[in-house]
Amino acid sequence: MKQYLFLLLLGGLTLVGCDNRQQGESAQATISDKLPKITFAEKGIYDFGNMIEGDTAEHVFKFTNTGKFPLIINNITASCGCTTPEWPREPVAPGESSSVKVRFNSRGKMGQQNKTITIFANTDPAMTDLQFKAMVNPRPDSVKTS
Repeated sequence: MKQYLFLLLLGGLTLVGCDNRQQGESAQATISDKLPKITFAEKGIYDFGNMIEGDTAEHVFKFTNTGKFPLIINNITASCGCTTPEWPREPVAPGESSSVKVRFNSRGKMGQQNKTITIFANTDPAMTDLQFKAMVNPRPDSVKTS
């Protein structure tokens, strides 16, 4: 009889544990639906095209907060010191738009360049990558002719 009560109690605890897990997953899904969402106007890798070594180029990546709470960008990192990002320091309200400006300095670079900018924000997922590329050609005066 004691074994039967023990098994019954253990089974009941297992059911409660499963129910808590389901409730937790449901709550997480509900929260994820309401979190800020950063939606960029353009998709894919931005192409600066051909550049001359030493030139600087800029591009503005426009986005909208398509979530239900204010979007806060905590930080943005670049894969290279040649890339400088600028972003809004104030929260972006739901439905509002803003942008991330990226400046690429090609000094000391040659050939095909592929760079990544990672945005850290209160979104799900917490990190969003932007990418760009450029073909950096040598300066005409740096090419020696024979």
